[in-house]
Amino acid sequence: MAKAIHMMIRVLDEKRSVEFYERAFALAIAERLVFDGFTLVYMRNVQADFEVELTINHGRSEPYHHGDAYGHIAFVVEDLASEHARFATAGLNPTPVKEFMREEKLFAKFFFVQDPDGYKIEILQRHGRYH
Repeated sequence: MAKAIHMMIRVLDEKRSVEFYERAFALAIAERLVFDGFTLVYMRNVQADFEVELTINHGRSEPYHHGDAYGHIAFVVEDLASEHARFATAGLNPTPVKEFMREEKLFAKFFFVQDPDGYKIEILQRHGRYH
């Protein structure tokens, strides 16, 4: 059976991105590997072994274009209201909390934030299929 282990995004500024993911999601660097032309930074937290892989292409100075295919990554939390307040206090500019209904029942409660490179990240209340 296949197991998801990481997602990769290209980032422009390693320090800025590492600080964002540390502050926003308590991710820490699990491993940092330098190669000719690029660096890979794997980040994770104690809640899961799924990692965010930051790829830094050496010498790149222009922001990446996400095109129209990128969607988002999602994190689930126990207390969405507290996390939203924490994000706001930390200056991470979360969007307002929204509720998504299906057949007159709560399907999802969430907000979004963007990382320094503009990648959208969804933060969901642990509920239903989101656990």
